[in-house]
Amino acid sequence: MSDFLTGIAFFLIIEGLVYALAPLVLVELAKRLPYVPEHQLRLAGVFSVAAGVGLVWLLRG
Repeated sequence: MSDFLTGIAFFLIIEGLVYALAPLVLVELAKRLPYVPEHQLRLAGVFSVAAGVGLVWLLRG
């Protein structure tokens, strides 16, 4: 459970850094997001999940 909470904490740290250091970039990205096709968003999500699982597997293995 502590590993899960550590992961959530790192997520919050990274998310907070994006908002703190580059808020205008985030706003521009949010404006463009509705124009990205759904299949590209799904593919990016699947790739992110696979990369995260792979990284955890390498670090824990």
